[in-house]
Amino acid sequence: MDSIFMENMQKQDFKIPERFPFDTFQDAELAVDRLIEIYERNTKFLRDEFSNILINQQGNNIDYRVRSCYPAIRIQVSTHDSIDSRFSYGHVAEPGIYQTTVTRPKLFRSYLVDQVNQLLHNHRVPVSVGESNSPIPLHFAFSEGAHVKYSDTKSINRPLRDIFDVPDLSVTDDAIVNGTWREKEGDNIKPLAPFTAARIDYSLQRLQHYTATAPHFFQNYVLFTNYQFYVDEFCEMAKKLVMDGTGGYTSLVEPGNIITSNDGSDQNQNLSIRTPQMPAYHLTRPNHSGITLVNIGVGPSNAKTITDHVAVLRPHVWLMLGHCAGLRDSQRLGDYVLAHGYVRDDHVLDEDLPLWVPVPALAEVQVALEKAVAEISGLQGWDLKRIMRTGTVVTIDNRNWELHDQLEVVKRFAQSRAIALDMESATIAANGFRLRVPYGTLLCVSDKPLHGELKLPGMASDFYLKQVSQHLEIGVRTLEYLRDMPSEKLHSRKLRTFMETAFQ
Repeated sequence: MDSIFMENMQKQDFKIPERFPFDTFQDAELAVDRLIEIYERNTKFLRDEFSNILINQQGNNIDYRVRSCYPAIRIQVSTHDSIDSRFSYGHVAEPGIYQTTVTRPKLFRSYLVDQVNQLLHNHRVPVSVGESNSPIPLHFAFSEGAHVKYSDTKSINRPLRDIFDVPDLSVTDDAIVNGTWREKEGDNIKPLAPFTAARIDYSLQRLQHYTATAPHFFQNYVLFTNYQFYVDEFCEMAKKLVMDGTGGYTSLVEPGNIITSNDGSDQNQNLSIRTPQMPAYHLTRPNHSGITLVNIGVGPSNAKTITDHVAVLRPHVWLMLGHCAGLRDSQRLGDYVLAHGYVRDDHVLDEDLPLWVPVPALAEVQVALEKAVAEISGLQGWDLKRIMRTGTVVTIDNRNWELHDQLEVVKRFAQSRAIALDMESATIAANGFRLRVPYGTLLCVSDKPLHGELKLPGMASDFYLKQVSQHLEIGVRTLEYLRDMPSEKLHSRKLRTFMETAFQ
């Protein structure tokens, strides 16, 4: 494959750095060090070439293309030796050559070391690290937070794509994670990871855009909400935890990368940002073991968008904390709903995950959520059931569903045995299932439209002020319980198929 690639390169006039050959490694740390070396050298090469063209204003005189490629890691397995199948990841399904391209290896260092260690342990063969044939788009070669003004590029007077590689959406997709990837004729290499480097780079750019925080601040335990009340409460709680030193939290990062640290210092990296579409707040802890809260706003489209991108960071779990319509007469405003099933009436994932695919509840997450509700509320047994129902949640894409034919709507809700309705939970759970990220949902009943209990002016604020603090505390405590669990146990085999990538 490498020889064909070089043959094609020679047919055109390319300026490229010297190729890194594939070398074998039996030490995960050294393998990742090589990935970092290749990535840093190749992205610097692109940045330097771009800078030289701007400085010398020679864009019109360039008669060659500039290219460098992503690093890659591969493993070749030749036997069907049995492996420790208690882990849902860390091993390949059958003999063959498996490879993935890698981006931002410094950001993903801990993840990569863990994944490579699993491969080395399970298959007892070395991994190989070298330079792939996948070009790095110029757009993805700049360091995090870098900004290139359009006016700076005017001196080139020709399209950048004539000189540099640009993002190619035909190879930036979810074919691997969706299970639709197929081997190309003459290519015997199978995927090693759920996402390619270009797909990850695309999402890292989007995360910065949507949340106004840098990807490296994201933590491995994620809360999604749809109300500003939760954000305000989270920031207040987080700052207290940071200043008290409780729980090992070291800082709070807010949109604009505004950092409040436990040493009392504030670092305001960018105070002039516009309000982002889905602002993120990061209660940081060493090794990304803290908690990220994202206000995703309202609707399944936002829920899919943000989870599509957060997933490339390979978090250990995400939870939805939001409000819902209670569908049972026995429910009261302020009661909790622990989702153990979903009716997907949101439609945004229908092409990626057909409706006939069940989205199961994950036992580890369910147990942690119920335990947290019991601890924070101080209730047990039958008393706990008085404030929390476990059942099916309907997620719908029409906020004004109440205005439709009530007989048809009520019939569908009744047939599904649903106890609550919202606009995000099933989307977040289904995308967690699709993208192999553990998920869970705990909602709070804020109205009961089928029973004539709608929020009146002023009543909503009183309700939210009373319930938000406890609800958020339950979510945080749940994530702390899950953090204490070995990650290999949390990444349930329910999320993995029988032909799966080795990387989690």
